[in-house]
Amino acid sequence: MHIDQSTSLAGQSEQLTGSHWISYPRFLWRSLRAATDGSWTFYIWMTFLTAVALVGVNAWAHQVTSGMIVTNLTDHVSWGFYIANFTFGVGLAAGGVMMVVPAYLYRNRAIHDVVILGELLAIAAIVICVLFIVVDMGRPDRFWHILPGIGRFNWPMSMLTWDVIVLNGYLLLNLHICGYLLYMRFLGRTPNRWWYIPFVFISIVWAISIHTVTAFLYQGLGGRPFWNSALLAPRFLASAFVSGPVFLMVTMLLLRKLARLTVPDRAIFTLLQIVRVTVLINLLMFASELFTEFYSGTAHSVHAYYLFFGLHGHAALVPWIWTSLGLNVVAALMLLSNQSRTSASWLGLACLAAFAGIWIEKGMGMIVPGFVPSTLHQVVEYAPSLTEWQVSAGIWAFGLMIYTASLKIAVAVFQPQGRADPIDARLADGRQ
Repeated sequence: MHIDQSTSLAGQSEQLTGSHWISYPRFLWRSLRAATDGSWTFYIWMTFLTAVALVGVNAWAHQVTSGMIVTNLTDHVSWGFYIANFTFGVGLAAGGVMMVVPAYLYRNRAIHDVVILGELLAIAAIVICVLFIVVDMGRPDRFWHILPGIGRFNWPMSMLTWDVIVLNGYLLLNLHICGYLLYMRFLGRTPNRWWYIPFVFISIVWAISIHTVTAFLYQGLGGRPFWNSALLAPRFLASAFVSGPVFLMVTMLLLRKLARLTVPDRAIFTLLQIVRVTVLINLLMFASELFTEFYSGTAHSVHAYYLFFGLHGHAALVPWIWTSLGLNVVAALMLLSNQSRTSASWLGLACLAAFAGIWIEKGMGMIVPGFVPSTLHQVVEYAPSLTEWQVSAGIWAFGLMIYTASLKIAVAVFQPQGRADPIDARLADGRQ
């Protein structure tokens, strides 16, 4: 049926809106099919993640019924493995924006098609962060207290309030950008720049804010001198812009090999150039902190001494931090070598080393020493209990399930056979 040229704009708008009631459910249905359909390796991977996630759920149920006594957290060390993973997860979410910066800020059109990978990573990482906050609260029924507009906030003075706001805002931003771009690609239409470009630039600033506010949350605790450093927020950002890009590079290498997805070399090399700079900046800031702690030799240096060399016979974290330092140095050398541009295996190993090194440094190496020795100068050591390991593994497995399913949807939509039928595109355009 031909639509007369005199049709009013209101009528066209109504028809356009009505068409999406047809095409959008089809998009959701095909997305669900794409997320659950795959090869035998896909099913093995998802079955493994499901099993690990269920172990985590069972451990968390045991924690809820028995109380936080099943963890090794105490009055002296009240933040442990859960908050350590939360801190690293925030950095991973912020680092996911590193695909967005060169693609849109510098108009690198060669990597526009893979920028969605960074946005999807940010979504999965934020979900992981929220789950770690929930399990650390001990009482899940109290979660509503931190929901914006529902719970009671000590706003604007509370940094925890700001952290909740920026994390939820960042999640909504990335959900909108990813959902809109994938839907438009499904319809085979060019996205309207006004519907996503402003949100892309907001997400760049927002990505910096989520890790900055998290750093401020620690810096503002005057009774914890280990965190009272003006360099803490820049260190968080430097490490985030290492962990995010290396995870994305590993993802691209796996998509090339397993999904046969065409990932341009320029996309990987762009991230590699970013990481080569940020990994050195992270090591420089790390060295600057060490110089300040050990050269000055003040009473506040006792936390750093405990972390690196042990204190009064207590040295639970010493293997952690030296392993982290070794991994970071090795990863930097590997990433700076020419082999990182010519060998996918070499690059993958370098990325894994950097990822593990940052995870330890910004996790156990950053959170726990802030409590040891305590404000009463007592050395009460902390090591994650089996329950904490199981719950944490379950959360990471669930996050990887979300990311894997999201990648399946993105790959299916980006391939021609995964796009809408011509009738869907015509309906969405307001044509019949």
